[in-house]
Amino acid sequence: MNKKPLTKPPDLIILGFLNTRMNLPKDDKQNYLSLKKGYEGEVMFNSLTENLECNCLILNGLLLEVNNTKFQIDSLIITQQTIYMNEVKNFEGDYYYENQRFYSSNGTERKDPLLQLKRSTSLLRQLLQNLGLYLPIEAWVVYINPEFTLYQAPRNEPIIFPTQTNRYLKKINTTPSKLNGKHEKLADKFISLHMEESPYPKLLTYNYDQLRKGITCEVCHSFSIFVRGKNCVCGECGHEEEVESAVLRSVEEFKLLFPDWKITTHVIHDWCRVAVSKKRISRILRRNFKIIGDRRWVFYE
Repeated sequence: MNKKPLTKPPDLIILGFLNTRMNLPKDDKQNYLSLKKGYEGEVMFNSLTENLECNCLILNGLLLEVNNTKFQIDSLIITQQTIYMNEVKNFEGDYYYENQRFYSSNGTERKDPLLQLKRSTSLLRQLLQNLGLYLPIEAWVVYINPEFTLYQAPRNEPIIFPTQTNRYLKKINTTPSKLNGKHEKLADKFISLHMEESPYPKLLTYNYDQLRKGITCEVCHSFSIFVRGKNCVCGECGHEEEVESAVLRSVEEFKLLFPDWKITTHVIHDWCRVAVSKKRISRILRRNFKIIGDRRWVFYE
């Protein structure tokens, strides 16, 4: 049972919007691509764990804290006798170990996923002790990308390679498991302790004038949008979306990028920059949001 579904991190959503509407500085661009790649790997692994038929509880994307130290868990699978903790990596290309250090093929030393795993395992064990629970933890680094190769891999470390992932999940699936209220209580406790705040460094600063305005295509993210009747049509890929849906999607994007701004007809008309009249935008906002204020002071929540 998928007790905590995988959701896209807010930082990744915001950086995705900004990447479409501005030229991200080099470091922020790299951060965005790294987050995007990592999330895609978690989606791949989640698509496999969703097929588990054994009696288990699956929790994705946990951010927890113990003894004033925060740690992340990509995927947690609770079974009768064991907690399986998975550090999912979507690395692509060639990597190698040398002198107990982890390198990419160009010789650049990278963060060692095994060290990350050991840290998270220790912190999870401490958290369980604080909660008075003593289920054993089986922790693994799961390399999910089929284009990944690791040379000189240590043989006795907890690593799951792409060719081993199905066997690993089959082992979990075929191990007898019968959950009870203790397991449900533990899963609910993890969810209640999950922190929504970002574990990543503060996002870059930006302002309204920096960003390109316009409704973007929900499929290819192009700005080549024109209105035809009740639909917004993408001039790049041909995708069609109802005008109301496209405007509401743009409003949600604006709210996430500028949470302190008031939603008004004028602001959203300027943000959308497409052949949708102010009157039409006003009708859409009135249908979908609560009206606050009166006449020219009206805004929407």
